[in-house]
Formats: sequence, structure tokens, C-alpha cells
Amino acid sequence: MEKIASFTINHNTLMPGVYVSRIDGDITTYDMRFVKPNTPPFLPNPVMHTIEHLFATYARNSEYADNVIYFGPMGCRTGFYFLVRNLDEQTSLNLIRETIKKCAEHNGEIPGTTAIECGNYKEHNFEGAISALKEYYNVLNNYTVDNLKYN
Repeated sequence: MEKIASFTINHNTLMPGVYVSRIDGDITTYDMRFVKPNTPPFLPNPVMHTIEHLFATYARNSEYADNVIYFGPMGCRTGFYFLVRNLDEQTSLNLIRETIKKCAEHNGEIPGTTAIECGNYKEHNFEGAISALKEYYNVLNNYTVDNLKYN
């Protein structure tokens, strides 16, 4: 079988940040890397779950809601994939940065955390998520589209 594109990236040199993972027609997949791969500690599942609920909610309530395709965790627990349609890199980067900021500043209930709304509604860690989001926002603070390429 052919090796998929994401397995061709040297994970030993990949740093936290956001990268264009692939472009498929009008859909761009962003690799939102919160943690340096192969360097514990990794994001705990409850933290990732909370970030997923927050980011997906804010992104899908942004002015670009119709362009958001998917936001979800990486199995390696180092970050997330974010898929958008028909957005240029600068707009996507701005959306990611603004959404991370809103998530990091969120107070109140985590969206979608009842048994009716979520298949694992009890596994969340709000404080851990806020901490990880703040750290990640600091990484993205001075990011430009030139940083979106894998090194």
C-alpha cells in the first residue's frame, strides 16, 4: 500500500504549531499540533475532548461556519485536524487563532456535555483544556502563513 501523506512528515522534528497537511480540491486540512510529537506528556483524552467541544462550537458559530467541514483529535494525542472549504491560508489562520483565543477565554459550561448530546459526556477536563489552549495560543500569537509549511 502507498504511505499516506501524513506519515511522510518527520514527526521527530515537528514542533507545535499549525501546518497545511493537505489540499484536496477546495478542502484544506490543517494539522494543529499542540504538542511536540514523541515527547510526552501528550494531551490527555479528557482535555482533548473538551477542546474538541469548544473549538467545534466556536468555529461553527463563526462568520465562516459554512466553510468549516471538521475539527477532531489526532489518535496520537498531539493535536487536531481542522478541515475547511474555500478559505485561503490567511483567513484560515485568522480563524484558527481567533477560535483558539475564544476557547481559551471561555467561561461557563462546556457545550454539548449532556448524555443526550455526547457519547462520553462525563469525560472532560475544563481546566486542563483552558491551560492547553492558552499555551497553544501563545505558539500561534506571531504565526504567519509562511509558518504553515512543514519544515
